[in-house]
Amino acid sequence: MRLSVRLLAASALALTLAAAPAMAQDAAAVARAGTIRDAALNENIALDYVTQLTTRFGARPAGSKAEQDAAAWAADYMRAQGFRNVRIEDFPLVGWERGEESAAIVGARPQRLVVAALGHSPGTNGVIEAEVVRFDSLEALNAAPAGSLAGKIAYVDAGQMVRMQDGSGYGPLTRIRGAGPGAAAAKGAVAFIMRSVGSDDHRMPHTGTTRYVDGVVPLPGFALAAPDADTVSRLIEMGETVRIRLSSTAHTYQTVSQNVIGDIPGRSRPEEIIVLGSHMDSWDLGTGAIDDGAGGAITLAAAKAIAESGRRPARTIRVVLYGSEEVDQPNNMGNGGGAYLRGVGAAVEKHIIAGESDFGADRVYALGLPPGAQGSDFARAAASVLYPIGVLPSPQPELHGGADIGPLAGAGVPVFGLNQDGSRYFDLHHTADDTLDKIDPAQLSQNVAAWAALVWLIADSDVDFRAMRPADAAAH
Repeated sequence: MRLSVRLLAASALALTLAAAPAMAQDAAAVARAGTIRDAALNENIALDYVTQLTTRFGARPAGSKAEQDAAAWAADYMRAQGFRNVRIEDFPLVGWERGEESAAIVGARPQRLVVAALGHSPGTNGVIEAEVVRFDSLEALNAAPAGSLAGKIAYVDAGQMVRMQDGSGYGPLTRIRGAGPGAAAAKGAVAFIMRSVGSDDHRMPHTGTTRYVDGVVPLPGFALAAPDADTVSRLIEMGETVRIRLSSTAHTYQTVSQNVIGDIPGRSRPEEIIVLGSHMDSWDLGTGAIDDGAGGAITLAAAKAIAESGRRPARTIRVVLYGSEEVDQPNNMGNGGGAYLRGVGAAVEKHIIAGESDFGADRVYALGLPPGAQGSDFARAAASVLYPIGVLPSPQPELHGGADIGPLAGAGVPVFGLNQDGSRYFDLHHTADDTLDKIDPAQLSQNVAAWAALVWLIADSDVDFRAMRPADAAAH
């Protein structure tokens, strides 16, 4: 999609005039936000950053040398773009390597299957060969009698993910990936397989993390590519006994991950921090272009656009490239997001607001603000600046942020969301198809423009989003 500011000028003017009374108190900041928006739309560093990141380092599994090398490079990149106080903060991590994997139906109907081991699943210690028992939901697996899966492979096929613009079809299925191996182990199974969590029908499985139970992942777990899941399910429906042979050399190891942090210091209130977050790590099958090289590109480019606008904002803009967002851990330390929160300590009280870009590179279509800010003078000003590039106010407030800024939200920091069109995101997510060519440069630039304009309005204002929260929201 190509957006033209000139083509939308008439609509922008109409909305600006309608919102003028709410914006009169800060007309100069609103005008500058529009200027920053247009400049970022026409030229920014986002595509350069994600191109270099994915080409130089490829996949960046959490804790791997590729992630560590990419973090060091990104710190240098930030310094070269004028960021200040750039630093790398390490934290301990249990890493995971996929190794080699294979799967096949054996017996009377032999055929190869395309699978991907689930993140942090243990290897098979040789070969596992067993009969498959199919369930249509995690609840059905949990309801199986104790010991009924002894020596068997548990298979959950809950059907294809529903394609939704906001990605809401993902949650109901990803819980199967997280809890499935533990549920299968509790019933005596020797392995766990599932239909991979994606909205596509490609023979390209989606990996993703599974969950530790009492400090271990109890069973080898695999995602079946959608066409292969269909095959296994059809055979079972035809009355066939399906036996599958599985092999995986996956293993965990002790390592470190890191957050990369850089600031655009505020002009008059530098102690007040706005956090723009994304994550550096990716899964190992693709090159992590949409998940989440694009997010780092968007937030870095937005901050850079503000810094180049000719006037630094009052508040500090902090870009954090979080480490280890993708993987579960034996503890509940929050990975990169938790490490950042522990590092800032009491200074979290001076964190004004946080936003996260972790939903690919397709266009932003809606703005969600913290509770109490919806419908405010600030919201009307933001709407007037974002409408010309196709971004409308969301009717729902932003409450939680994403995995990286979730710990900040839990500590009381308000969060915002620039909601992206996720209609095709889960076709690519966690697959070998997550590569640079899937990024539309025009839509990437629209993201940068939206982030730059909104963050300028926040950073050069004295809006207190914490004070805007309703009493019940503030209590949480």
